Amino acid sequence: MTRCAAFMKLAAALALVGCATVSQAEGGAASNPGTPSDDRSPSTMERDVHLFVIQKDGSIEEHDDTVLRANTTSGVDDIAQRYVWFNKDIEQVQLLAAETIDPNGVTHPVGPEAIRDVQEARSAGAPSFNDGVLRTVIFPGVEPGSRVHLAFRKTRTKPLQAGTFAYLVEPTHDPVEMQQLIFDLPADVPLYADARGYVALPPVTENGRTRYEFDYRHGPYAPLEAGAVGYANWGDRLMVSTVPDFASFAARYRGPAADPTMSDPAIVQLAQSLTAEASDPRTKAQILYDWMRLNIRYVALFLGETAAIPHRAIDILHNRYGDCKDHVALYSALLAAVGIRSEAVLLNLGPYYSLPSVPGYGASAINHAIVWIPDLSLFADTTAGGMSFGYLPPGVMDRPVLLVDDGVLARTPATQLRERTARLQIDVDERGAANYAYRVEEAGYTAELERNMFRRATRQLTQQIAANRLLQTGLHGTAHLLTGDVAATDGPFSTSMQGRVEHFVWTDGTTAVPTLTSLSGGMAGQVQAWLAEPSRTQPWACIGGEFDETLEMTLPKFVRVTDVPPDAAVKDRFFEFSSRYVFDPAGRVLQVRRHLQAAFGHQMCSADEFAGVKDDLVRIERDLDSEVVVQVVR
Repeated sequence: MTRCAAFMKLAAALALVGCATVSQAEGGAASNPGTPSDDRSPSTMERDVHLFVIQKDGSIEEHDDTVLRANTTSGVDDIAQRYVWFNKDIEQVQLLAAETIDPNGVTHPVGPEAIRDVQEARSAGAPSFNDGVLRTVIFPGVEPGSRVHLAFRKTRTKPLQAGTFAYLVEPTHDPVEMQQLIFDLPADVPLYADARGYVALPPVTENGRTRYEFDYRHGPYAPLEAGAVGYANWGDRLMVSTVPDFASFAARYRGPAADPTMSDPAIVQLAQSLTAEASDPRTKAQILYDWMRLNIRYVALFLGETAAIPHRAIDILHNRYGDCKDHVALYSALLAAVGIRSEAVLLNLGPYYSLPSVPGYGASAINHAIVWIPDLSLFADTTAGGMSFGYLPPGVMDRPVLLVDDGVLARTPATQLRERTARLQIDVDERGAANYAYRVEEAGYTAELERNMFRRATRQLTQQIAANRLLQTGLHGTAHLLTGDVAATDGPFSTSMQGRVEHFVWTDGTTAVPTLTSLSGGMAGQVQAWLAEPSRTQPWACIGGEFDETLEMTLPKFVRVTDVPPDAAVKDRFFEFSSRYVFDPAGRVLQVRRHLQAAFGHQMCSADEFAGVKDDLVRIERDLDSEVVVQVVR
């Protein structure tokens, strides 16, 4: 899945320029989260000091000094290998200290053989994005009770954006005993801050410069609950910026993004040839959207990690790849070639539903770009290869967005169509085995997600998917899957499965037969996801939809039905659910019909909203888990 939010595990732990957690700040040392083996936190940040000396032109000298302690065996994995991210074209890194301090206080320096530079993998072999480098530091002899000490100086002589500085800090969820973030700027360059949990000291001005300091301490963190949205929605965060407001931020992006190749004859000719048979703007925009997402490879780098200036549109066309801002540039050029006005939009791609009050790039701030088409009143994200025109990936829904041309904040839609219809037929023979036939139709934004998965799957992988879907239902048997037209790019999409399950009904004694109305991916899985926590204290992701599922099961003559579940109905502020069970003794056919409509009206629900609907969700889950009891006729 080529999404910024689905980076490989290593990449998620990198020190990302302008969008890192504090131990990853501006290319600072980073580590992967560990899993505690006891009640202690796996690792602790004992000391972490970051000093940024910023000049008016945006050049920076950064001094980082960090000591981390491993508390458990899993904490050793947390701290034993650290990464310093830097842009090799504009930055230099000098390690000042790299050592392990064992539990007895003995220091073990890191040798030169344990320090190496590695090309960051997310560039995916694209030459235009090969400036990101990881300086990897592997510490020797780390054990529980050990400390690792890493200090470095990083110098950026050429700013990513001339005359600006912005920096986002988020906790790593390891306890913090002492942390200082110090920003030293010219006195006539004010620093704007959005601080939550970080304590701002009074600024100190002397010798023509002002020093801003933010201190942070935190004990053990509560774990993130299953399905919870990103921590920065409600937890600690610090965003600092020399840009005073979003209008100014948009202007700074808009100016350098101007590109004389937007009207290059090759781009114009391509756009007009692709849309030659289309008569209306929406159809033209859709044709160009589909061409972009299927032909321009997405290089999944967050916006702001490198200079926030798109490559030239003609170069993107020739190279056939680009990051999000490049996709915006080329798609906008193609739209303009057929007379459709568009505008770049900056937003967050991730589980964050608000932006800091001061503008800047970062993991929970601005890190992605899409397109707004005013005349069609819709947003388009061509980096989302599995999303039909007119829909958005859930990762950019219900988010604040900055319209670059207008310089104002808006918001992406909170809801969009999602419908799923499932029909399951099960015939149980006189040996107790079941032959089944299953058909699912997806409509709305999930249709193209499903179609795109099979579009890219081999025949072997398609059958593996079928086997896994049967197995996830708890059944063991054969599965053969057929798909609808994978060449289409919009509209509903259907799949069908058929196969055989042995011992579906036992030929002796009593069997509790599940009243399945969907094999996997249906309302049962959705309800289980909502109920992943017995109670919630954190906001959680709530994406609605409509599900209609039917089971028709023919039972063998050697059993009689002793119990059939009762019908059920649930209705509250978010959910409307119904189920109906009908057994025909003459035909030995059980029919089950279930319908669920979930309409939240937003994508981030509160803990109180969960508490208000939990009992109803449990009632729905109970029905979905119900069984019909059959007994062998003696």
